[in-house]
Amino acid sequence: MARRDTDEPEDRGRNRRSGIGDARAFTPRGRTTRDGGSDAGSAPDPQAEAELQRRRAELRMVRGGRAEEGRPPQRLGRVTGAPSRRPSRSGEGDFDVDEAPRRRTAAAGRGRPAVRADREFVGRTQAARARNPYRDDRAPGGRGRPQDRRQRPVAPPPDPPKMGEPRRRLRLATALSLLLFAAIGVRLVQFQLADAPAFAAQGLEDRLDTIKLPAPRGGIFDRTGAVLAQSVEARFIAVDPELVVEPRTTAGLLAPLLGKAPSEIEPLLQKGKQEVSGKPIRFRWLLRGLSVDTANMVRALKLPGIIVDRDERRDHPGHDLAANLIGFTGTDLNGLAGIEARYDQVLRGRNGQLQYETGNGQLNKPIPGGFRRETPAQPGSSLTLTVDRDVQFQAQHILAASMEKVKAVWGAAVVLDVKTGEVVAQASHPTFDAGNPGEAKPEVLADNATSVVVDPGSVHKAIVLSAALQENVIEPDSTVKIGPSIKKGDQVYWDTHQFAEGTRITLPGLMAYSSNVATIKIAEKLGAEKLYEYQKLFGLGQPTGIGVPGESSGQLQAPEDWSGTSHGSIPIGHEMAVTPLQMAAAYAAIANDGVWVQPHLIKQTVAPDGKVTEPAPPKSHRVISAENAASLREIMEAVTTVDQATGRSAALPGYRISGKTGTGSQVLNGKYVKGEVGSFIGMAPAENPRFVVAVFVKTPGVGAGGKVAGPAFRDIMAYTLRHFKVLPSTVGSPKFVTYY
Repeated sequence: MARRDTDEPEDRGRNRRSGIGDARAFTPRGRTTRDGGSDAGSAPDPQAEAELQRRRAELRMVRGGRAEEGRPPQRLGRVTGAPSRRPSRSGEGDFDVDEAPRRRTAAAGRGRPAVRADREFVGRTQAARARNPYRDDRAPGGRGRPQDRRQRPVAPPPDPPKMGEPRRRLRLATALSLLLFAAIGVRLVQFQLADAPAFAAQGLEDRLDTIKLPAPRGGIFDRTGAVLAQSVEARFIAVDPELVVEPRTTAGLLAPLLGKAPSEIEPLLQKGKQEVSGKPIRFRWLLRGLSVDTANMVRALKLPGIIVDRDERRDHPGHDLAANLIGFTGTDLNGLAGIEARYDQVLRGRNGQLQYETGNGQLNKPIPGGFRRETPAQPGSSLTLTVDRDVQFQAQHILAASMEKVKAVWGAAVVLDVKTGEVVAQASHPTFDAGNPGEAKPEVLADNATSVVVDPGSVHKAIVLSAALQENVIEPDSTVKIGPSIKKGDQVYWDTHQFAEGTRITLPGLMAYSSNVATIKIAEKLGAEKLYEYQKLFGLGQPTGIGVPGESSGQLQAPEDWSGTSHGSIPIGHEMAVTPLQMAAAYAAIANDGVWVQPHLIKQTVAPDGKVTEPAPPKSHRVISAENAASLREIMEAVTTVDQATGRSAALPGYRISGKTGTGSQVLNGKYVKGEVGSFIGMAPAENPRFVVAVFVKTPGVGAGGKVAGPAFRDIMAYTLRHFKVLPSTVGSPKFVTYY
């Protein structure tokens, strides 16, 4: 083991303090190369010395950088370039002091920096110290010197931080700035180009006031142009409860003008909250359709919170004239019943609106030259009906007067033009005021001619004879052998005018005395299938399509559904259901030489610009031949001319009348209603009919219906013929043989 000198040079002590103990080497004889002993062999190589000095300078630069970071630089001892021996940790082997510099030189020769090689060398040294913090590697001989264990080992100095890259940061900041400016530019373009119209429209919308321009509803006129229903200018009265100062006083002032009690008006003037949003209520209706004069009186009161503005109301000059036929509208002028409801889309116009730009606050007035857009209102089209106002009035008046005599429950009267199918009049009783439908009972609002269903009774016998004549089952001069009664199933059917068994009755006699027995026998020869076929050809069992809402189709029984009694009941007008209009149309087919024409009410539609549109031609089809129709009309004249005939009360002097009486019952929900429905349906003049009149009257008792229907028919037909200037008959009715 080499001897360690006790006297150390000054440089050597600095090297030890700087942590470079390996820079000092020993010769085999224990002297340094710096001593220049004889054992060194020769003087140091200048070239090696220069290389060593250069490397030391590099180490000073590195450690000088550490000193700038806050650590004092380490001093380097003088190290010669001569080789020396140094004991290893185990005390064996040699270690070349200049091995680390040579490594750095070799690394630099391969293209790597020498500093990196030095760092690797220092790093390995530090790792060795970390494994044994109590060994002093700087001691000669390679053995560590024990230190005080109470002192914590000194941590090795950290590696120098990486130098910043300003160019990279500059490029990143530039990219972020460009991206930010691009996003701002895109958003600006969106505001200026894409969203600008929307923002401008929203701003304009906030400054716009809109006023509704109501479209006048089309009128309803009779065939001569007389007004049946029309819209007139009116005013509505409303209230803003938030602005009312004294509700009780205000209600007292409005009551006489609005026709309401103060107790009814005052609650509407009180403040309140909306149920859903909880916001204050700012509008309530008080009255609509008020006349202009009365509304001006309300406006003159200048009551706070009371609103008076333009409105429209439906005016009915005739009040109850054709009210059941025309119907009525609601407060918003929407059709609710009758023709008003059926043709609501035609009558109703399109409301317009006026939009104009206003200021805010006290400048809440139209801005001169500002935005203004007006959409004109489009008035509704008007309807011209086939109804004649005068005939309609007389039909209603005569029907009401006749019913009053017998305290009838309801009545219906229909006047048809047999050639065209036009409804000249269609009356119902009781009726109501179309201008004030709220005061009427619900049961009087319907049109009886199309909604009430009855079994026709004996007026159905004309359909049985028509089918039998057309099918050649009988001839106009045929006779039927009868008795006082006939049994079908478990039911016995009797005649009102009873004849002895074996009496032969003619077809005029059958109609004049309304023989049930003879009719049942003819229907038996005709057959159930043929009778059912002709019932449908005459329009029974299906709506006529007249255009009135709520029209009933009636009900027929198919032959397979007939019972034993059906063969006796159906031919005489029972076990079936029809409307008065259906039976009137069936008789109109007989009057029109056997051609059935669909009844209709609309004559033409008049657009707001005056353009007239004719409806499609009514449906029509032939039921029986003209010859058989003429024969049947002559046969039915016996009803009003033969002594003791059932229809003598319907005879009209000067005109030949063909017709038939009937007695049936009202059918409600598939069941018969107590009481009788008396009817009479006839045509005039019989030789060339122009009009058919059907009258149906429901009475609470028995036997009075026929007595009321006959006279009512006569008076309505008389006025209709005179009104349309139909000439009286020039030839009287033939003389009939009724039985023998």
